[in-house]
Amino acid sequence: MASNWSILRVFRLSTLILFLFSASTSVANIKSVEFRFSLLSALSKYTEIAQFYEQNEFKPIWVGNNRSAKDRRSYFFKELKNASAHALPILTHDADYLKNQFRQARTASELGLIEALITLKFIDYSSKLQTGVLKPAAVDKEIVRKVPYRSVNAYLTTLTSVKPQEFFKGLHPQSKQYSSLISEKKRLEKIISQGGWFSDLPTELLRPGDIGNDVVLLRDALIKRGYLKRNSSDIYDGKLRRAVQLFQLRHGLAPDGIAGPATFSEIAKTADERLASVIVALERERWTNFDLGARYVVVNLPDFSTKLFDNGSLIFETRNVIGTPVDEQRTPEFSDVIEHIITNPTWNVPKSITLKEYLPEMQEDPLAHDYLELVDLDREIIPRSLVDFNEFDEETFPYDLKQMPSITNALGLVKFMFPNQYSIYLHDTPSKPLFDLEVRAFSHGCIRLQKPFEFAYELLKPQTSDPRAQFQEAMETGEETVVYLRSPVPIHLIYRTAFVDELGLINYRRDIYGRDAAIYNALIEAGIKATPLSG
Repeated sequence: MASNWSILRVFRLSTLILFLFSASTSVANIKSVEFRFSLLSALSKYTEIAQFYEQNEFKPIWVGNNRSAKDRRSYFFKELKNASAHALPILTHDADYLKNQFRQARTASELGLIEALITLKFIDYSSKLQTGVLKPAAVDKEIVRKVPYRSVNAYLTTLTSVKPQEFFKGLHPQSKQYSSLISEKKRLEKIISQGGWFSDLPTELLRPGDIGNDVVLLRDALIKRGYLKRNSSDIYDGKLRRAVQLFQLRHGLAPDGIAGPATFSEIAKTADERLASVIVALERERWTNFDLGARYVVVNLPDFSTKLFDNGSLIFETRNVIGTPVDEQRTPEFSDVIEHIITNPTWNVPKSITLKEYLPEMQEDPLAHDYLELVDLDREIIPRSLVDFNEFDEETFPYDLKQMPSITNALGLVKFMFPNQYSIYLHDTPSKPLFDLEVRAFSHGCIRLQKPFEFAYELLKPQTSDPRAQFQEAMETGEETVVYLRSPVPIHLIYRTAFVDELGLINYRRDIYGRDAAIYNALIEAGIKATPLSG
């Protein structure tokens, strides 16, 4: 017994000595010339990172034996293994590889190399999680959004100055939208793992009061999607009607409680398709991971809505009309600042519309669109009787077109300006019936508002006790008048087919421009783990 105890003591002492030797060797290694040379060699193509290490006397972030280095390694490897939760490219194998490389590293050169490899992966992961996997314009040229990319130095400096759990906790977007979309992603993945929610659907329009098997099919489909409690009734009763209305509201349909082709089309979307929308929405949230402003406007293109928020609370909303889904007329995505309001605006017809649409019609009939004035290079109005339109083509036509202020002006009686290179703005319209439609994509790119006057009043509230009077005073001049906003209001033109509304409920919309499909395919190509879309 004594002999065994002695052997155990010797074994423990030997282990301790070996550990201390290993630790001291590591400390010596990371301070050696070999460590620095290996680190800089591995970072030779990454100037910013190399400069960070040089400025910090080559102190390692990951490979030291101190508590800080151990904590960083531990939290970062956990983050890599959890990358798929954020719909990022699968990085579990990266975590395992880096772990193994670190454990096997013995020499100064090996430690320098693994230090560089972990840092490179850290920068890659952090930027993807914070500002997105893809470059927006590389996927679709009409997504002209400026993404707020962070510098390498910012990532490394912050990581080394705070606790790692705090750093990684605050890395992803902190918006309510992002966290809610993560929850919806988990819910859909669970549904998919259980076989999805496929169900037969009716083929005929159903109304409250209808009876029969088609009603049972509709009821069953809504039960599977969480809009009804289990019930086998074959009567289209009040509960079913309310469930249909809720489904319609959350999918951008008219909430009439009548189940027809549009409603059936949305019900038929698979859990895989909805998950694709959520995954794309998460990527888009990362692209807009910046301060939206204390008071800001959001135009969600697939939702056909314009909303004004103040300190996170919705204070105004209106329906809108956006660009038609054809080349050069789709409304782009970007952020800007509303600087002023123009009452009684003149419509200066964009050159592309003049040449492609109006010129051919005026060549057939010189009096076509006679509400439009011809303007020469000196901005003088030219009588149409003096012009032979057939003498010109798109290359040689020397005139511009404009419509003077009036109630029939294409811009209506007011427009809201956030000067930008895309010539996009918000405005009134005389075409009011379009706002009654579910799909409202009819403009040449600008956004038409259903309630432009009310929108103007809300924008002016912070600068006057009587915003209505200030606006009407400008209106009553009958002439084009500029009303400046003392505090310009940020505006964000976004594209969300999956989003959470003000009640915290998930909503889905149609991919009217096909942008989500392009982004989803690009994310799949980038390596995210996602179920291929069925059908």
